[in-house]
Amino acid sequence: MEASSRTRALAAFSSRDFRLLWGGQTVSFAGDAAFLVAIGWYVTTLTGSAGSLGLVLALESAALLTTLLIGGVIADRYPRRRLMIGSDLARAGLVGVLAALDATGRLSFTAILVLVALIGLADGFFQPAFGGIVPLVVDQPMLASANSMLNVARQTAAIAGPALAALLYGTLGSTTVFTADAASFVFSAALLWRARPRRLEQEPAQGPWRDLADGFRYVASVPWLWSGIAVTTLILMVAMAPFQTLLPRLVRSHFHLGVGAYGLIFSLTAAGMVLGSFTFAHVNPRRRRAILCFCAFSINDAFMLLLALAPWFPLAAGAALVRGFFIGTGIGLWMTMLTELVPEGYLSRVISLDFFGSLGLTPVGYLVAAGLAGLFAPQEIIAAGATLGALLWLLPLVSARVRSVD
Repeated sequence: MEASSRTRALAAFSSRDFRLLWGGQTVSFAGDAAFLVAIGWYVTTLTGSAGSLGLVLALESAALLTTLLIGGVIADRYPRRRLMIGSDLARAGLVGVLAALDATGRLSFTAILVLVALIGLADGFFQPAFGGIVPLVVDQPMLASANSMLNVARQTAAIAGPALAALLYGTLGSTTVFTADAASFVFSAALLWRARPRRLEQEPAQGPWRDLADGFRYVASVPWLWSGIAVTTLILMVAMAPFQTLLPRLVRSHFHLGVGAYGLIFSLTAAGMVLGSFTFAHVNPRRRRAILCFCAFSINDAFMLLLALAPWFPLAAGAALVRGFFIGTGIGLWMTMLTELVPEGYLSRVISLDFFGSLGLTPVGYLVAAGLAGLFAPQEIIAAGATLGALLWLLPLVSARVRSVD
């Protein structure tokens, strides 16, 4: 039967531990999505400069990169669940401080920079452990389902999060949004506390630097891994960083709309990602997955180009939806290849290197976008980056060894 030959989309929910992981992350993802919209609008309104948001995002990314690699080493040597709980509680406290400063009228741009940097440091410990815990809460045949459903959780939350942020921000103020995000981290930690993932069979520790070097050697030996990380590094710098930095200005100056339209772009992209994730989980292709993955990401940037140059907002909104579909498909393919093809003992280090390599030049991209914001129209900067990104995604497919990955 077809159901016995393919992982069904919802199969991962048969695992109690996966349900706890999924439930906590769904709420946390919603808080993060709301926070991103709220802090973006708050900073842009506070300073009156599109470049200021680029500085905030660059600092948070740089802070995450600072702890990301050591976070991967720790997650391969110690319980990943405990590392995630610690990071959740740390971020809850930091966002809580931000909310308290906002409530008392003392939230300055300097305070925002300090707090987002600390949040980024805590996030660097969470991400490798999160990626590495998935094979410990579901069996191997359910990995495609688990990765897709976590992506569905992220993007479903990203649909509701921006809409909720726009509503709460406009009616109750930014403090309410920040407080809700802090509470979401506490909820995630509480559910993780109840989970009992399978213990990882760990190799003897050699010391953090030798463990990290082993991770580098492994990635360098796998063409689809190192080439994928390399092109993602460039694309996030030239395409995604300008898009995130300049989207508020694009909505305001090009479409002459407000925070509701800004949030809608996020929500529609997320809706498309949910559709793409469900489609991938149902079909779960087993052949030529690298080709499908990189082509999906390339098409996503082609629709970013359409979004930037669209003369009417409804066309841009439609482009955001289709773009999201291909992002969801590409992420499902990439994460399933990681969790199926990378040995468990290397997985958190590989994920930390994936994040580190992918985000390595993103702070530069944020700063460059901030600098260019005063020289060119936002749609011109975004369109140029999206065009280059769509082409760069296809570079790994020049290698026959990458094309042959199933």
